[in-house]
Amino acid sequence: MMNKTSRTHDFELRPGMKIHGKWHKRSYLIKKKLGNGAIGTVYLCEESKKLFALKISSKNSSMTMEVNVLKSLEKVQGNRLGPYLIDVDDWLAPNGSTYSFYVMEYIDGQTIHDFISRNGKEWIGVFILQLLDDLEKLHQAGWVFGDLKTDNLIVSSNPPKIRWIDVGGTTQIGRAIKEYTEFYDRGYWELGSRRAEPTYDLFALVMIFLNLFYPSRFEKGANTKASLFKRIDKVQALRPYEVCFKKALTGKYRSAKEMRQEIAQRLYNTQRKVAHNQKTPSDNYPPILFESIGITLIAFIYYVTSLLVY
Repeated sequence: MMNKTSRTHDFELRPGMKIHGKWHKRSYLIKKKLGNGAIGTVYLCEESKKLFALKISSKNSSMTMEVNVLKSLEKVQGNRLGPYLIDVDDWLAPNGSTYSFYVMEYIDGQTIHDFISRNGKEWIGVFILQLLDDLEKLHQAGWVFGDLKTDNLIVSSNPPKIRWIDVGGTTQIGRAIKEYTEFYDRGYWELGSRRAEPTYDLFALVMIFLNLFYPSRFEKGANTKASLFKRIDKVQALRPYEVCFKKALTGKYRSAKEMRQEIAQRLYNTQRKVAHNQKTPSDNYPPILFESIGITLIAFIYYVTSLLVY
């Protein structure tokens, strides 16, 4: 449940409606509603036969802040962290009110859950490493994602890559998190503050991958740390990341880069152990090594490749 979520305006845009920009005079045909957030509503729109995502709200100052975040993310060298910004304008609605909107790249794809269900759990390692890469770049730029959750991520194709589709919760490091969702929020689990710092995002990252295996989520329990650790222990596909996940939940990493390096090293060590024992009878080493082959191989290849560009 998101804190302070409310309706952002007193109207609904309907398919077929046109939004005309007050200043730039560009027109966007509304195709369908994509989702609601604490700040505004996002719609699929079309201009000149091209599809975009349009976010509109009556909260002008919050929208300005989001636009500034998107512009900042575009300046992060060598990486596109958020959607590409297309247009920023105001719209004079039929009710006489003026609303702020911005238009951004429309990223088509699948949810992480759907992608992994169709393509296999070995992709978990790939996405963990990729998210940690992206978060490190975001943190180095002075921002924390804040409302990091499965709903704000999508897997695009060719090649498969996680993209961020809503940066509304992005907060400058050192400030109070401005938007969060309880299940992914360490404050809710009583395992840290809601101060914007890298460790806040690392906690949420672990919860994203726990949510894959507990789609209905789960209650805190009397001992929140023990409850989370128990849930991790029960998921065999998360065994290669178990130690690192527990460290992230308890704020033991100073940065996303540090967590990434340890996970990559553990995957590498596991892969070497598997390769060394390939000619050994299977009953001489634990089954988890066999299970780890599929989980770690693609992630390890991704890791080695990323060293060339990171």
